[in-house]
Amino acid sequence: MQRRIVSRPFNQRTSLMLEQAGVHPVLARVYAARGVTATSELEHALATLLPPDTLTNNSAAARLLADLFKRDASLLIVADYDCDGATACAVALKGLRALAAATGSRAQVDFLVPNRFKFGYGLTPEIVALAAHPVGGKAGGNADGNPGGQASVKPDLIITVDNGIASIEGVAAANAAGIAVLVTDHHLPAEQLPAAACIVNPNQPGCTFASKSLAGVGVMFYVLLALRSELRTRGAFTGAEPNLATLLDLVALGTVADVVKLDHNNRILVAQGLKRLREGKASAGIAALFTVAARDIRRAGSFDLGFAAGPRLNAAGRLDDMSLGIQCLISEDFHAALPLAQQLDALNRERRSIETGMQEDALAALDAIDVTGRFTVSLFNESWHQGVVGIVASRLKDRFHRPAVVFAPGEGDEIKGSGRSIGPLHLRDCLDLVSKAHPGLIRRFGGHAAAAGLTLARADFATFERAFEAAARTTLQPADLTAELATDGPIESAYFNLQFVRALEHEVWGQGFAGPVFADVFTVTSQRLVKDKHVKLALTKGGQKYDAIQFNATDPVPPRARIAFRLGVDEFNGMAKVGLYVEAWEAA
Repeated sequence: MQRRIVSRPFNQRTSLMLEQAGVHPVLARVYAARGVTATSELEHALATLLPPDTLTNNSAAARLLADLFKRDASLLIVADYDCDGATACAVALKGLRALAAATGSRAQVDFLVPNRFKFGYGLTPEIVALAAHPVGGKAGGNADGNPGGQASVKPDLIITVDNGIASIEGVAAANAAGIAVLVTDHHLPAEQLPAAACIVNPNQPGCTFASKSLAGVGVMFYVLLALRSELRTRGAFTGAEPNLATLLDLVALGTVADVVKLDHNNRILVAQGLKRLREGKASAGIAALFTVAARDIRRAGSFDLGFAAGPRLNAAGRLDDMSLGIQCLISEDFHAALPLAQQLDALNRERRSIETGMQEDALAALDAIDVTGRFTVSLFNESWHQGVVGIVASRLKDRFHRPAVVFAPGEGDEIKGSGRSIGPLHLRDCLDLVSKAHPGLIRRFGGHAAAAGLTLARADFATFERAFEAAARTTLQPADLTAELATDGPIESAYFNLQFVRALEHEVWGQGFAGPVFADVFTVTSQRLVKDKHVKLALTKGGQKYDAIQFNATDPVPPRARIAFRLGVDEFNGMAKVGLYVEAWEAA
């Protein structure tokens, strides 16, 4: 897909102010283009985090948990089956157990992760039934949703992580069973909220917390911060307080992998987690994931979390049972975590194979459709795998620059879909429009601006396809369907050096705070295909020569072109040099 190269606007006065405050001149321009207005927004110290007590109901959740610690109660964490849910579960499990132990409490903390293919998403009545009548023994929730840990007893409290805000029926079933529920979630709520004992969600009505972009793992970390403060106020600690900073690598992984907006608060969490990785303080599970991915943890960056560790963890929830991933994350010993990480790596290879086949099917189906005349892409195939539809939807969204929803068979007459959207269209709100225009068409749905999941009757796919297209047309304009690549303009040749590129690598980049892409006009002196799928380029500008490569592209570049590129470190045989990685080009 060709993309139109555009320049990011930025406030020159702000850029100059940042530069005068000591920020690198290129980075000052980059930061200004991303809305940074003061050097304080570049601070990554934990002390600059938003206060935990400003998150609505967080203090109430802390009091609820502290009271249960005092009663030596049984707590059960119900997790989601993606990377955010797995890390949130690990953070909750490790944090709650450490805080309970430090107060002398004998509270029992276990977890349960639903099998997505059997129970679907969230706290359902069926999951509550499993919790109320547990089948015990195995450490860690297994594929059938059985809780594990020290023992299996009916819990006094269910804690949802990265889910629960839409679990109206599940919370009602828990209440009927005499089990209280603490919902910790970050997804957008519907008009009705569940009747939980407490809800902590920055996106619930009336919450004035300044960061609406916390991931599920970030919400759970904030609950632990509030709980530690409450226990401190009560004088409950019998010895040293647990250091919750040891959980920050898990928080960073879940935050990046869930592709939430990296506002200042989230950048602090991610930066602190990456700092621990680079300093050799990684948890055993994440260290094992880096090992199987052949990544140097001493140079860990956001890319490693989002494209190496995250997919391997997600593979468990997509194809098998996320309890495998959670067991890896909560392992206290690297040698115990490594074989689990190896299993996750094998699942990820299997996932890639399935994804390749589904993509080929999807592109073949779309060959018969004039996608250029459509605002959306909706596909269903009886042979597709339910756990991989989200990835395929993402690939189609990227390829055609249109909102895409991909469905696979579910239980009985149902099909389950996963969607990904382009910037101008809020996917969950669009599905809400479809649901209101066609009552009963969508049986269940939920999500946020960029991604959502839904369930239909198999017979209703064609109706949904038309309704989704119509709803998207009320929001999108034809110009929105042309992909743009926002760039940060040219940079002087003096900055094509390892010191500057290392500085770029050290920053936290990601969703809503995109890594810099530069653009300039070059003369192409030579080009050749590498492995029949990459274009290797020799470029010149102003008497300087540059080597560049464009991955997964075969089209020849014109002799003079405006090239958008990222800078990186190209290492080979122990030697490091600056690499130019071409993102797009236009004839100049």
